Amino acid sequence: MIGLGMNQRLTDQLAHCECCPRKCGVDRLAGGTGFCRIAGGAQIAHTGLHHGEEPPISGTRGSGTIFFAGCNLRCVFCQNYQISQEFQSSQTRTLTTDDLTDEMLRLADAGAHNINLVSPSHVVFQAADAIVAAKAKGLSIPIVYNSNGYDSVNALRQVRGLVDIYLPDIKYLSNDSGRRYSGASDYADLIPDVLREMLDQVGHLELDDHGIARRGLLVRHLVLPGGAADSRRCLAFLAELSPATHVSIMSQYSPQYRAARYPEINRPLTAREYEEVTEYALELGLENAFIQELDSRHRYLPDFDRDRPFE
Repeated sequence: MIGLGMNQRLTDQLAHCECCPRKCGVDRLAGGTGFCRIAGGAQIAHTGLHHGEEPPISGTRGSGTIFFAGCNLRCVFCQNYQISQEFQSSQTRTLTTDDLTDEMLRLADAGAHNINLVSPSHVVFQAADAIVAAKAKGLSIPIVYNSNGYDSVNALRQVRGLVDIYLPDIKYLSNDSGRRYSGASDYADLIPDVLREMLDQVGHLELDDHGIARRGLLVRHLVLPGGAADSRRCLAFLAELSPATHVSIMSQYSPQYRAARYPEINRPLTAREYEEVTEYALELGLENAFIQELDSRHRYLPDFDRDRPFE
């Protein structure tokens, strides 16, 4: 058993891991790894101030991002594949709870508007333990839970009150797409309840007097080439959830990682495809929508082999 400084309840969770919908059941504290390939420690690939998130998240000083290595999905087009799918031990570092707490406090001291936990679904309990410790040491800026949406509702309920801003994806409302592109045949079944739980916990997005998010839900949807029908289903669900839902409709898709193996998505998104989706959002009454320029696919591609992946 490795010493992580965790409280007993969260330690018990990792001893038989069911922190995400995979429910692998492995003993991560004893070094076991499930689908995500991460044992008991939180493996970190990058931390730093990030200016490429939505304006209410990045603000003027940047979002204090903590990029976790590994993932509970296998997205064939993942732009972070270097750390989510093909990470090497030399590219990451394993942090104890105390280490992760210190990273949060360091980012806050650097001026971050928030602490942005990127891809935390498979390390939700390690992150929760560090959040508790950081708040006990005076951390007062919002906590952002920035996930792929493939989360366990039960796990989210166990960390209720620790997260201020939920920033999830809604990738698909088609299980065929979830299975083909992300290795999750139940993604479409689960994501509606995940988003309902997140909204119930934090409500709609609230901004301060400077336009910086302080609490609430902001849902991301990446438009895929040829995926207009599924994009419409996703947006229709968000409008049903509430027309006041804040949604970021992303145009930054580019055929990364293994996308070349799937001819239908092995090309950039066209301007017309993106316009059709954004126009549909307005038809649905989703007026709290963020949109991107089509050339964003060039500006938002990271390279995690560099010290500054987004420059």
